[in-house]
Amino acid sequence: YYYRGSYYKAFWADPPGCSVGEPRNTYLGERYFPLILQNVHRYFMAIAVVFVFLLSYDAWKAFWFDNGVGGTSFGVGLGSLLLTVNVISLAGYTFGCHSMRHLVGGWRDQFSKKPGFKISYDCASCLNRGHHRWAWISLFTVAFSDIYIRLCSMGTWTDFRIF
Repeated sequence: YYYRGSYYKAFWADPPGCSVGEPRNTYLGERYFPLILQNVHRYFMAIAVVFVFLLSYDAWKAFWFDNGVGGTSFGVGLGSLLLTVNVISLAGYTFGCHSMRHLVGGWRDQFSKKPGFKISYDCASCLNRGHHRWAWISLFTVAFSDIYIRLCSMGTWTDFRIF
């Protein structure tokens, strides 16, 4: 998504640049193929929200360890911390998306009539200011979480228990 300005210019010459005229008489924007495919991320955001909640549940479950007598006990391990950081970074990226800002109140003309929308919009806007950082952090936490879980499940690594 962040590179769209670059590839618009490179592949479709739209816009070609400040000093160069448009290659067509009318600006088509993102309303026609293939650029309309850019808008599909708005629909995938709803699916991403579901995954944030599923991963939150997984992170919560990672804090509960088998105590060896048929029950579980609370504990903190490196894996549980890693899964928590992972879900926080994914939530920051997902809930800071400009599509989320629009969904939670960006479509309103006046926040004074519904102050609840202003609070949620401000929260999403705060996360949106660091959207690119959330993207990079989540990229690495997702990859490392997957590798860590895979290697622990194979017995290659042991999950370091803090307490």
